[in-house]
Amino acid sequence: MPTKLTVADDVISEILDGEAVLLNLKTGTYFSLNPSGSRIWQLIEQLGELTSVRDAMLREFEVRPECLDADLESLLKELEQRGLISRAASLAE
Repeated sequence: MPTKLTVADDVISEILDGEAVLLNLKTGTYFSLNPSGSRIWQLIEQLGELTSVRDAMLREFEVRPECLDADLESLLKELEQRGLISRAASLAE
């Protein structure tokens, strides 16, 4: 079942010099992402679906799928724990 990724309503972001700066307005907490994490953030905002984000990253970066999967899962867990995104099973498809 596809996984929907949603940026939290109370989060704003800006890309500065290739790095994303995220602000959780609810908690006042800042969070920054390196260039590859920033690209994942942009893809979450644009595509909103885990498989689509993963596929785009595999096309854009030279990375082994298993390495990407581990790094992507680690980043998504951290973003979720910080209240920046949510994940849910998508009923579409």
